[in-house]
Amino acid sequence: METIVLKFGGSSLSDNLNLNIVAKKIIELKEEENKIICVVSAQGKTTDNLIKEAKELSAVPNEREMDALLSTGEQVSAAKLAILLNMLGYKAISLTGWQAGIYTNSDYQSSKIINIDVTRMNKELEKGNIVIVTGFQGIDEKQNITTLGRGGSDTTAVAIAAAVKAAHCYIFSDVDGVYTADPRDVKLAHKLNSISYEEMSYISGEGAKVLHDRCVELAEKYNMPIIAACTFNKNKGTEICNSQSSKKQSPKDLKESNNYSNMEETIIKSIIKNDNILIVQIEGSSKTFELLKKLTKNNIKIGKYNYENKTLNFTINKSDRAKLEKILDKEKGCTTIKSVTKISIVGSGISNHLEILELILKSLEEIKDNIIDIDVSACKISVLFDSIIDTKYLNELHNSLLEKKYI
Repeated sequence: METIVLKFGGSSLSDNLNLNIVAKKIIELKEEENKIICVVSAQGKTTDNLIKEAKELSAVPNEREMDALLSTGEQVSAAKLAILLNMLGYKAISLTGWQAGIYTNSDYQSSKIINIDVTRMNKELEKGNIVIVTGFQGIDEKQNITTLGRGGSDTTAVAIAAAVKAAHCYIFSDVDGVYTADPRDVKLAHKLNSISYEEMSYISGEGAKVLHDRCVELAEKYNMPIIAACTFNKNKGTEICNSQSSKKQSPKDLKESNNYSNMEETIIKSIIKNDNILIVQIEGSSKTFELLKKLTKNNIKIGKYNYENKTLNFTINKSDRAKLEKILDKEKGCTTIKSVTKISIVGSGISNHLEILELILKSLEEIKDNIIDIDVSACKISVLFDSIIDTKYLNELHNSLLEKKYI
């Protein structure tokens, strides 16, 4: 009997109708002789609503209390799902992060998992229970509730899967896998059967909302296969694993298939448009090192960084704006904060193919004057714009690459 870990996102748990769909999927997997640990997010927009309500009380709420507040959303989901499964005749128990033995450091709102004591979870599995764990949260050495950051339930699921030595970790959402672009924005986007940890890490890190970037790093570290699939259908999902292909072709297979002509063909895995970025410009700033230390201390992740002629430029996520403004209140210099777009093209070995960069630039010719930075690395080409770019350019770029068979 294998142990498997399932994770369900907020959209999958948004109301009682969806809870019943989730319960049915859990039961189907349970009846295949699996031991089940299920990690849940907060229902629907619960976390967003809690943040909004807290910010009506304080522009920058106390971080410890925010973690205590935000952790309640997952507790509601876990308890409701356990109530439903028990009513349907299947033994289930809900556990909070601390009851499940998830210990973290004390970096509120972005804490890291230090250790998981699986004793309680294993005891409940041996009793035949479906174990439902609140995602996104744990407890620190001072017994304070901590949270892992937005999307952190994915990381909870992978960490638990590694700790209990599960066979697989399934991440269920309202999308049935990883696509070449967001299918809600790009009509011709298609689903990938599999993708490497490295490429998935780039995709998540560039702002795609498929998986939490830290969960991919954790999966690679412990070689834990992730299957990203849809709660609402039985379509095959996307496997994120060590190899992009579960079966590598032998030299004999290659010879028989005459598959030598494109041995180094670069396949672009995904194009991501990220509008949740702010570019910050501070003119007349001389204490840049001290400012960067303050940003880091306050868990503000810095993106593109440049300092020239006493002008500091850097990018951050929109979610960190309030914390940034609180820090900048005490800083001298003229500050400008502006919303921008970054489009990133991810694919292993992409930097070795200048024709891809050429095609990207050709596709973006119409808005070339909006480009303020291009970054090329082994697995990624990123283009940063000085404003929010219309989704039509994402479609045009995707379709151009698709036509040339790079996707």
